[in-house]
Amino acid sequence: MAAEHDPQQMTRLTPLVEVRARIDALVKPIAPRRIAIAAAVGRVLAEDVVAGAAVPVSARALRDGFAVAAEALSDASSYTPVQLAPTQRVDAGESLPAGTDAVAPLDTVVARDGRFAVIAPVAPGDGVLAASGDVKAGALLLRAGEIVRATDVAAVAAAGIMEVAVREPRVCVAPARARHDPIIAAAVELLASAAGAAGGMVHRAADGAAALADTEADVIIMVGGTGAGRNDMSVRALAAAGKVEVRGVALTPGETTAFGMMEQRPVLFVPGRLDAALAVWLTLGRHLVARLTGGFGDVLGTLALLTRKHASPLGLAEVVPVHQSGDQVEPIASGYWPLQAIARANGWILVPSDSEGYPAGAEVVVRALP
Repeated sequence: MAAEHDPQQMTRLTPLVEVRARIDALVKPIAPRRIAIAAAVGRVLAEDVVAGAAVPVSARALRDGFAVAAEALSDASSYTPVQLAPTQRVDAGESLPAGTDAVAPLDTVVARDGRFAVIAPVAPGDGVLAASGDVKAGALLLRAGEIVRATDVAAVAAAGIMEVAVREPRVCVAPARARHDPIIAAAVELLASAAGAAGGMVHRAADGAAALADTEADVIIMVGGTGAGRNDMSVRALAAAGKVEVRGVALTPGETTAFGMMEQRPVLFVPGRLDAALAVWLTLGRHLVARLTGGFGDVLGTLALLTRKHASPLGLAEVVPVHQSGDQVEPIASGYWPLQAIARANGWILVPSDSEGYPAGAEVVVRALP
């Protein structure tokens, strides 16, 4: 009789693209909920935000002054002042009276014998915000999948929209074991912070057992215990509680990564090395959280030129930390990332599994670190 397979052992490294495809097939966006726009900073929009009405509904003054018909002031000067009615005085934000199309600045208006006169011409539309000049009715303000910024909140609230629909997955992050290890503790904090920045509501569990028992979590990210060491049991725990979908990823650093499901909840086990945990987050963790939020998992990068050659192992996708300065980028580690390399890195590049690296001067896509 054949011996029962130990799920902790790796028999195949699954290509990165296959792992992402497996995640796409198994993980769907969670249900949205509506919240006040003021509470939406950092959350991922579940629906487009569309202006329901024009802003402003009528022309308004952009400055303090006098509302005027610009055509009537074409010849205005200190020698030929044009008389104004006192009722034409407006403050910034007020609607313009009928028949006016500009606001004469206060320093172009003089008072003579209790009457006001303009002594300089004003162009049509000068000092005026036209009707719908801020927002046209039906205009798209924010797209579904975007993370809401503080500036977005201000703009949307000013347009009169007080609620938005968002998806806020509960992300449980935990070390595999409660025993304190400074590297694993640092990796837990890194992933918790990154998951929060990606739109998740982060909860930290004390250990793997507590994380797997968290029935309110939409996704579990566990750090450590993914290898084949004497105390590594994370994948066995997942196999006992759910189903292991991927055991071992063709990714460096991060080969011992595992992914599975507990009923409808995805579980991602990342290695306890800080560099590996970061590499797995960049390539898989962020993508997983984005599937739950309905957001955009892949961060846009910038093009830069390698200052020197970088060699990568064929058959493994490699995440390479880099330091970018202007349009030049320097690879600063390979395989294992020393802590000082992580501290110096301000970006990363991905070498695909079918490549042996890049020559000096190659143009690469550099993406930001969390």
